[in-house]
Amino acid sequence: MHKIISLNLNGIRSAAKKGCFEWLPRQKADVLCVQELKAQEPDMTDAFLRPGKGAGRMHGHFHYAEKKGYSGVGLYSRAKPARVAVGFGAREFDAEGRYVRADFATHSVISVYQPSGSSGEERQAAKFRFLDLFLPHLKKLKKSGREVVLCGDFNIAHREIDLKNWKSNQKNSGFLPEERAWLTKVFDEVGFVDVYRKLYPEAGESAYTWWSNRGAAYEKNVGWRLDYQIATPGIAAKARRASVYKDTRFSDHAPLIVDYDL
Repeated sequence: MHKIISLNLNGIRSAAKKGCFEWLPRQKADVLCVQELKAQEPDMTDAFLRPGKGAGRMHGHFHYAEKKGYSGVGLYSRAKPARVAVGFGAREFDAEGRYVRADFATHSVISVYQPSGSSGEERQAAKFRFLDLFLPHLKKLKKSGREVVLCGDFNIAHREIDLKNWKSNQKNSGFLPEERAWLTKVFDEVGFVDVYRKLYPEAGESAYTWWSNRGAAYEKNVGWRLDYQIATPGIAAKARRASVYKDTRFSDHAPLIVDYDL
């Protein structure tokens, strides 16, 4: 089995203090995609750059935001990638550290952090600009013929089943009709597969990956499914099981784990 994990860290230093880098080696993941590093290169310790010990140490690759303490993504892998690329060619968002891609012999894995629009109209407008720019990139990836898994925090709950209070959130960022329609287009028109949903079409509360820090949302499981692994059909068909890890809390997000038969 080939295990791929995605996790929004909400700060790599914060997640480390909560035991994330003790937990990680025990998972024996082949690839770990992380988002929201909130760190620059000088902040990265040896454990952050290459977690694990001895022969089990992982290779780390990162796309840091220019703004301090903001955004940033990383990708760790047991096997050394044949090629690594940071950014997807959109100057505004590449400056925010939102994309790192690793190419392996049979497939590519991408760690992506789509913008949030929840802080106000300006960031929501930026989120829509990102979606407009990212869709052609997804089409290009699909047409390349490579098998691809995109992991990350998409900051969109796709369907009513993907969040607890869908009725009261229809005018809120993350569940706006335009955002949901964009994800539908990614699946139905571009041809990517929502791997978790393919395996568990009816999973509701067990699928949530993010909880607000307000109002005891985590304790009451008032959550949202914002973290995805979306894949080209060939590799998506090899997904055997998926889970959201909730035994230990490293962040306001939970790790999304998928095992592929590669």
